[in-house]
Amino acid sequence: MCGILGIVGRSDVGAALYDGLTVLQHRGQDAAGIATIDGSRVHLHKANGLVKDVFNTEHMARLRGRIGIGHCRYPTAGSEGADEAQPFWVNSPFGIALGHNGNLINTTSLRKELFEQDRRHINTGSDSEVLLNVFAHELQTTGNLRPTADDVLRAVSAVHARCIGGYAVVTLVLGLGLVAFRDVHGIRPLVLGKRDSADGVEWAIASESVALDLLGFKRERDIRPGEGWSSPNRVSW
Repeated sequence: MCGILGIVGRSDVGAALYDGLTVLQHRGQDAAGIATIDGSRVHLHKANGLVKDVFNTEHMARLRGRIGIGHCRYPTAGSEGADEAQPFWVNSPFGIALGHNGNLINTTSLRKELFEQDRRHINTGSDSEVLLNVFAHELQTTGNLRPTADDVLRAVSAVHARCIGGYAVVTLVLGLGLVAFRDVHGIRPLVLGKRDSADGVEWAIASESVALDLLGFKRERDIRPGEGWSSPNRVSW
């Protein structure tokens, strides 16, 4: 069980991600991490420990950007090492950061496929890194220079076809924004929230509605089993 959170705001979201992770801390106390999009850059900080110990003022100052994701980890696959803290990051295609709650039960076969067919190397024992690389490969097959919402949702469908297990996922895709999806059986929870600000609508995705309540988002609905959701608010290079 891990905690995941994604926010699409109208101003910097790093502090809100930190606050949201503190109320999701019961879902994972092994490690924590935050990634944000700032123009054409992804800023990422993660480490072992509780949220309050992983981030300091200097770290938070670097986590600029109005779109971001956060994760607090409870290790169920892989080791407890700091290299398996999330979000994970891969630079191809586009640049993708991913936070994952759940378990894949066909990880061994997927690792083999990723190496032999997709030509992708997995560097940790985490099934989250496997899931990220499956998603990245399927998104790369679209062949487009810049990602579209349709490209991402087709990639999500391909992930569902390849990955077996229960999973809820938040991702950042450079050139697009926040993408979230949930396994076809809806085993892992994922809830969508909405907030009106002076500058426009803001969105949040979380493992539990307690994070939405703290941050002032109104719960809209659960992400449906098998659904892929792409934020209406885009981020561009």
